[in-house]
Amino acid sequence: MSPGFTRRLGLFQATAINMSQMCGIGPFVTIPLMVAAFGGPQAVIGWIAGAVLALVDGLVWAELGASLPGSGGSYLYLREAFQYRSGRLMPFLFVWTAMLFIPLIMSTGVVGFVQYLGYLWPGMTGGQGDLVGLALVALVVLLLWRRVESIARITTVMWAVMIVSVGAVILASYTHFSADRAFTWPDHAIQLTHGQFWIGFAAGLTIGIYDYLGYNTAAYLGAEVKNPGRVMPRAIIYSIVGIMGIYLLLQVGVLGVVDWKEMLDPKSVASQSVASAVLERTWGRGAADVVTVLILVTALASVLTGLLGGSRVPYDAARDGVFFKAYGRLHRKHGFPVYGLLTMGAVTAAGFYLSRHVGNSAAHPPLTILIDLLTTVMVIVQALAQIVAVTVLRRRQAALARPYRMWLYPLPSVVAAVGWLVIYGYADKNSPGYHPIEWSLAWVAAGCAAFLLWARTERTWPFGPKDIREEYLVPEAEEPVPA
Repeated sequence: MSPGFTRRLGLFQATAINMSQMCGIGPFVTIPLMVAAFGGPQAVIGWIAGAVLALVDGLVWAELGASLPGSGGSYLYLREAFQYRSGRLMPFLFVWTAMLFIPLIMSTGVVGFVQYLGYLWPGMTGGQGDLVGLALVALVVLLLWRRVESIARITTVMWAVMIVSVGAVILASYTHFSADRAFTWPDHAIQLTHGQFWIGFAAGLTIGIYDYLGYNTAAYLGAEVKNPGRVMPRAIIYSIVGIMGIYLLLQVGVLGVVDWKEMLDPKSVASQSVASAVLERTWGRGAADVVTVLILVTALASVLTGLLGGSRVPYDAARDGVFFKAYGRLHRKHGFPVYGLLTMGAVTAAGFYLSRHVGNSAAHPPLTILIDLLTTVMVIVQALAQIVAVTVLRRRQAALARPYRMWLYPLPSVVAAVGWLVIYGYADKNSPGYHPIEWSLAWVAAGCAAFLLWARTERTWPFGPKDIREEYLVPEAEEPVPA
């Protein structure tokens, strides 16, 4: 095993890491969006559909993570699977797209921070909100402009604050729960023959999978997971099922306190800060203020840890010879990747600002635009390509040790591909006028052009020989783990 990696993460730790990344500020800001997508309390369908897609896609991650238990996640899997035909193109494109969708995920956290701050600062203007969001991004970059030896303490604090926040909202909602309000669905809530239902379903599925993102976090730490063939699949499945239970309790509980029609009004507290609205109506304004502060801390911590981890993606790829060399440089004094942090911080700030001005309307709030953009960018290079990678590796590296094989193969891969294609195919209809599909294709095309420039400089395929590694087709006793 390469120095620096120790397999110390067991099933509990891997599951906790996944769950801590899955449940940040997301559900506190997307519950009204889910209700708006379905047009009523039948929004619970979105959480279940998102969990199903996460589960079948999680089985893809499980097989890849168990058979290629190294550091890097998608970057490693795409490199191993597609090196035979396209050299380093696919891992390069993954890093290229990750430098957009990771900071866009962080932008949603900044948007959520500003929304909930509006509950404590009701007179905040749009311009002041912009300044607060941009200042938050600058603060996070400043906090990360130093040597970070470990994020364990930050992750633990974020997890604890998130658990307290979610627990308080769930407990408060069920102490003042109205079953009629929660379970009285509007007439014709489910019309399978009506096109509008499927547009709403696709929008809800997009929001749902956004909220479940993070079930694959342990796979990025594959070199540090003990017995990955056993731990990886269980950590993924347990975390998805556990978070699904939390989300359903949260969604149903909120619907039992707040009339769903209030969530459709973009100017209402129920739309902007639904958790604060629940606490205020059940336990009073003081409790609502306390929980709102906790949610603000959760948002800050999620942006901090997200940019901390995200800035390492281009650094690791550059060090592995699959991305621009400049991103492989560390700060001389503090030892952090300068260009990765600055680039992702700038994209986070731009995503936040543009979403509030380009998509800030009642029909298309900033969060909806950001979620549609980041999911469409993810679909092509990460989601679909990784599904194909499972089959490619089974054929190209048939001798690869596979301690876990996908259940009912290839059915989960097919279902996952259908789910991702639904999200991708309906993206333009869910965000009319903003063209997320076209923007995602343009970004991938720009990545291909950037790859050609990089490949010509590095004299690699298609301007040189392919670098076929097959690092995991060696005796298991050697325990190879790529850097």
